[in-house]
Amino acid sequence: MSDAQADEATELHKNAMQDVIAVDSDDNKEGMVNRLEAHTGDGIRHRAFTCLVFNEEGQLLLAQRAPNKRLWDTHWDGTVASHPVEGQSQEDATKQRLEEELGITPDQYSDLRVTDKFEYKRYYGNSGLEWEVCAVLKVTLEDTTLDPDEEEIAGMLWVDYEHLNDHPKWYRQLRLCPWFEIAMRRDFE
Repeated sequence: MSDAQADEATELHKNAMQDVIAVDSDDNKEGMVNRLEAHTGDGIRHRAFTCLVFNEEGQLLLAQRAPNKRLWDTHWDGTVASHPVEGQSQEDATKQRLEEELGITPDQYSDLRVTDKFEYKRYYGNSGLEWEVCAVLKVTLEDTTLDPDEEEIAGMLWVDYEHLNDHPKWYRQLRLCPWFEIAMRRDFE
């Protein structure tokens, strides 16, 4: 990556110069890699997570990614996704992102847990790609008070999870994020 590309990425995306954890197909750490490099060209497989946030009625919170996101901007996610940093567990990284993106604090839930893990690779036009070993976490909110960060979240929508899972084509107009579509189709408890 050239200095000009790095400067542009840093200006456009505050976390572009962070490192992510490069992993093998079994999620064993292979080293650290620049986040932008992991998401451009052929990509570099790295550790990630997605968290599905439910309410006590079994509805899933979909969050629309902000238009300033480099990859899958304005697509709908279920509910947050990101990358842990070195030394950070999937659960701790998820807690951090839930609070940063949606204002959800740990006192609003008690059941955050990893339910699955999968590897995928998807390209987003010519803008970049995701090549991740992605942990799936699930949490049920006892208190659904939300305070979304407009830099991260463009919209929110509670949907009946079973309805969404049984009839995904009905939701195609929402343009779902690929990692969420994969996570949704897998069995988890």
